[in-house]
Amino acid sequence: MVFDAESNIVGWVYEEHRQIYPMPGWVEHDPMEIWEKTQHVISETLKRSGIDPKEIAAIGVTNQRETTVIWDPKTGRPLANAIVWQDTRTKDICERLRKDNYEETLIHPRTGVFSFTYFSGPKIKWLLENVPGLREKAMRGEAKFGTIDSWLIWNLTGGPDGGVHVTDYTNASRTMLMDIEKLNWCEEILELLKIPDAILPEIRPSSDKSIYGYTKPNGPFGAEIPVCGDLGDQQAALVGQVCFERGMAKNTYGTGCFLLQNIGTKPELSKHGLLTTAAYSMEKSKCVYALEGSIAITGAAIQWLRDNLKIISSAPETEEIAKSVEQEGSGGVYFVPAFSGLFAPYWDLDARGIIVGLTRFVRREHIVHATLESICYQTRDVLESIASDTGSRLTELKVDGGAVVNNYLMQLQADIVGTKVVRPKVTETTSLGCVYAAGLAVGFWKDLETLKKLWKVDKVFQPRWPEEKREKMYKGWKAAITRAKGWLKDI
Repeated sequence: MVFDAESNIVGWVYEEHRQIYPMPGWVEHDPMEIWEKTQHVISETLKRSGIDPKEIAAIGVTNQRETTVIWDPKTGRPLANAIVWQDTRTKDICERLRKDNYEETLIHPRTGVFSFTYFSGPKIKWLLENVPGLREKAMRGEAKFGTIDSWLIWNLTGGPDGGVHVTDYTNASRTMLMDIEKLNWCEEILELLKIPDAILPEIRPSSDKSIYGYTKPNGPFGAEIPVCGDLGDQQAALVGQVCFERGMAKNTYGTGCFLLQNIGTKPELSKHGLLTTAAYSMEKSKCVYALEGSIAITGAAIQWLRDNLKIISSAPETEEIAKSVEQEGSGGVYFVPAFSGLFAPYWDLDARGIIVGLTRFVRREHIVHATLESICYQTRDVLESIASDTGSRLTELKVDGGAVVNNYLMQLQADIVGTKVVRPKVTETTSLGCVYAAGLAVGFWKDLETLKKLWKVDKVFQPRWPEEKREKMYKGWKAAITRAKGWLKDI
């Protein structure tokens, strides 16, 4: 995506890439395919929009976080497929760390995250132990690790021909390896997981005035352009929503939902199942932090209705279907889409999806409505945890991502959480956030105050449900959650 000085999109192209499922619970990507498609969408965007590469002031990169790549720096070839954030093959590793009390005494206090399959550190350990010869290569300095941002920046800046091996504080904070207060790799955890520090990227600010590196004239841009912005996707959305003040929050609706609240410059640890994560950094050794509630399955539940149950033909039609039963709502049905366990605030890998409350009255429309409700209830679960951690409730929730075009869903969200929901004019806030980081680094935008003036409201959804209905419905949701938790242990 290419943006101008007023935050308008002036060019964009996207392509899907393969999701690889070698075994139950395993999810992989082909790093070479990601790099090849990245090059293609760059060249296509320039061609279709008529943009001269020399007009581009700076480049920012944003990415799915936690997804783990290890590659050979001499050849530029991956040494295995990337292990995706949703992959659960490291469950045994994570459970051992919890059983041995390392989560409580070392991992959570130092990193702000939990010993869970979500994060990169256990994935690296698994690769080092299971890919033949990889540990030996790593010890000899013949392997590099990175999340997808590091992989792309290394390739954009030359790859085997001088590519820079960096990441930023936000992505590093998702590895389970970074000391979130000291903002460097934690030696004790590296030693615990037997990960050699030689494979790790240098950690840099999200907006880096000293520039990570420059694209090569023989690369996809055909010019030298500074690469100087880097943010994990959810932190990028926080920046794109200009949530620069303590207490401001956004929720991104995609395959999952990710709710982040700015908590300022001190990394306060959650006592209610949330992650403490780096939110953004505009200067070396300084960082703004966020509490995050990561929800694994939201938009993916809509895809499940379409692809598995085949009771809808497309995601957009859920709005009209749900509106057709607005008076009765879900008809007493609750759907907990814990297809791969429950993430925040429960962190239960043994949970599984359930649909409860079924009667002869229930029709297809009620199941669709219950699916939309599940997105909103999971968001409320996170907001309840944030309120418990911070002692105050949000007065507004900024929203972005593909699902926010569904007006019925957004109104339902306001009704279920009892807070106004604010949708911006530019909903591609993830791309916008990393662009802001890059633009600030080269002076394309002056400062954060300038960015605040660019942000515009599209629509505000005010809560309409009476408090009694809101609490009664939420009580039913919590009962459904109780039945979904620990399912694998009970069978």
